[in-house]
Amino acid sequence: MRAFVFTGPTLSPEEGREHAGAVFLPPAAQGDVLRAALSEPIAIGIIDGYFERVPAVAHKEILWAMSRGVHVLGSASMGALRAAELCAFGMVGVGSVFEAFRDGELEDDDEVAVAHATAEEGYRRLSDAMVTIRATLRSAEQRGLLSEGIRSALESRAKATFYADRSLSALVRDAAELGLSPAEQAALRDFFRDHRDDPKRRDAIAMLKAMQGLVAERPGPKEVRYFFEHTDAWDFIREGVERDRREPVSAPSEGATDTDALAVDELRRTGDLPSAMRGALLRALALALAEQGRHEPRGASLHAAIETFRRARGLSDPESFDRWLKDNAVHDPQRFFRDEACLQWAEAVLGGAAGRCLIDHLKSTGEYALLVARATGDRR
Repeated sequence: MRAFVFTGPTLSPEEGREHAGAVFLPPAAQGDVLRAALSEPIAIGIIDGYFERVPAVAHKEILWAMSRGVHVLGSASMGALRAAELCAFGMVGVGSVFEAFRDGELEDDDEVAVAHATAEEGYRRLSDAMVTIRATLRSAEQRGLLSEGIRSALESRAKATFYADRSLSALVRDAAELGLSPAEQAALRDFFRDHRDDPKRRDAIAMLKAMQGLVAERPGPKEVRYFFEHTDAWDFIREGVERDRREPVSAPSEGATDTDALAVDELRRTGDLPSAMRGALLRALALALAEQGRHEPRGASLHAAIETFRRARGLSDPESFDRWLKDNAVHDPQRFFRDEACLQWAEAVLGGAAGRCLIDHLKSTGEYALLVARATGDRR
């Protein structure tokens, strides 16, 4: 009996685990809630979700999950939007952002949108959400740092800015244009740094606590009052998920963990799985070559391989090396670095052959034409 939570820039999984025992997943995209629901968890919580360049989590998959007895909660960001749209059908919304959308006080999706970094960088937030800007500006007004007129003008400027470019720091510069003195700007900048009011984060934590309480109660299956209708759009989503589940390349290896499967699912969702599989194939071939050549790294050669690996990644001190091993779930370092030593041996043996194959590889991936055009300045 499990619970799943989709989160990213709003709240890190590390902080989330302080408030709820759940499997934390990256921001939800279309099909992700369906995939999670197939595991028959007690609950699914949606905080963050993709949009714009990636199809957003669909209403139908949430409705299907609830019709199969899964309790679905939403808050803060994409979760608040979907909860406001589906609360009449039984999705549970939590927090002030959800309530504002539900009651019509907020209508635009961009109120919660932010730009963020990649998964490798922990979905670090690169902009401020409009709801955060509104709340922080009003707090600054209450502290006497802004007049009502300037606060309103700054809100309007932020709203007129593309969501990915919105930030509290940029508003300090705007405040200068509205007449704030250098000292007042400095006070505002300090306030933004030390007293940022983030309703999304607050709502996310509230939802996790609500989910934790729900799971602890061991409720029965979610009961709904609607009949789930199959549509062409639903069949498209379902068939896509089923096709992914049938792909032999995504089958977990013996001993794979739940987080291993999540990493593969994220590769598939972003379209990076074929490239990663080619890298895995080369690794498998290198290990096979080492086995065929009866190359067994020991002692000095194994130590040299570890040192080469560490230097290449800037892991110069034991603390950073241990942290890297922990972050990347390397539970059997001896086996892992034996394979790395075999890989480095195969690179030395086949380096010349690989160089001869490089151009054909670039042509097969389509990178060749792009690289030549970039080198010659041809932008056709």
